[in-house]
Amino acid sequence: MNIANERPDMARRWLSFRLAGQDYAAPLAEVSEVIRPGACLPVPGAAPDLIGIYPLRGRIVPVMDGRRRLGLPPAELGDDTRARVVVLNPEQQWIGLRVDAVGDLIDADPEAIAPPPADRERRADDPVCGVLSLPQAFIALLDVRRLCRLP
Repeated sequence: MNIANERPDMARRWLSFRLAGQDYAAPLAEVSEVIRPGACLPVPGAAPDLIGIYPLRGRIVPVMDGRRRLGLPPAELGDDTRARVVVLNPEQQWIGLRVDAVGDLIDADPEAIAPPPADRERRADDPVCGVLSLPQAFIALLDVRRLCRLP
């Protein structure tokens, strides 16, 4: 099964980032910018993966913890100087995703994108839409709409 045939909208350019030692990527077309993490205002009663809201040039941007959102272990206390917030902009909605580190821009041939492994644990809101195999790593490709829980 080739995901490029099933998903002709799959992007060619992706921004990679790391979470808990794993490489992930989001379509570059849906990335607005990358910023250093700042102080977020907590939101009482929010989802457990929402760190809070952050003011960004007149916008209120909700910021999610990428590790929590993807069901990964929490970061150990220590040096987080490489941590960043990837500001995503799906459907004109601004949502930040805190990641451990930002990686490279990837130009992915849609023919090289495989579906997620069938034997892995799947959740109803699983945002992983494909896997790209590179010589140095496997990269889980994310569907930004599902990642941000948009309808």
